Amino acid sequence: MNVSEAIRSRRSIRKYKKGVTIPKEHIDLMLEAAMMAPSAGNTRPWEFIVLENRGLMEKITEINPYSRMLKTASAAIVICAKPELQTGICSGFWPQDCGAAAENVLLQAQELGYGTCWCGMYPIQHRVEKLQALLNIKSVPYAVIAVGVPAQEPEARGYFDPQKVRYIK
Repeated sequence: MNVSEAIRSRRSIRKYKKGVTIPKEHIDLMLEAAMMAPSAGNTRPWEFIVLENRGLMEKITEINPYSRMLKTASAAIVICAKPELQTGICSGFWPQDCGAAAENVLLQAQELGYGTCWCGMYPIQHRVEKLQALLNIKSVPYAVIAVGVPAQEPEARGYFDPQKVRYIK
């Protein structure tokens, strides 16, 4: 699968086949893809938590009601921001940097045959604080990405809209 195919075939998956274990090598490929994302001044203001613990994944669904797909996902990758790593002209770009890392996870997972769903945590402060407490972390939980073998094939929702493009020559 090439990048163009991965972009166009990726979907937000909300139902996964239960009981599937994702090999560590595949998780590591997704994390490597995340860490290859661009970041302001190459500050890499992130850290990642991989969850396979059903109890913790269930508790996240209580923190973020839009993350119910974690109940059937095989794993979750929590992308956490470390804003303090960015200073000077790089300061404040961590949301874009973590977003680029998240998209790389989604595309790498797609290439490996997994489905994903990006569940936002930041900037909803009560979600951030509750997830920090649950995971005992100081970094900012930016997003939780559900990962698993899809048990559904949703239609594409994205499309090219020329009305949203302006060319300047």
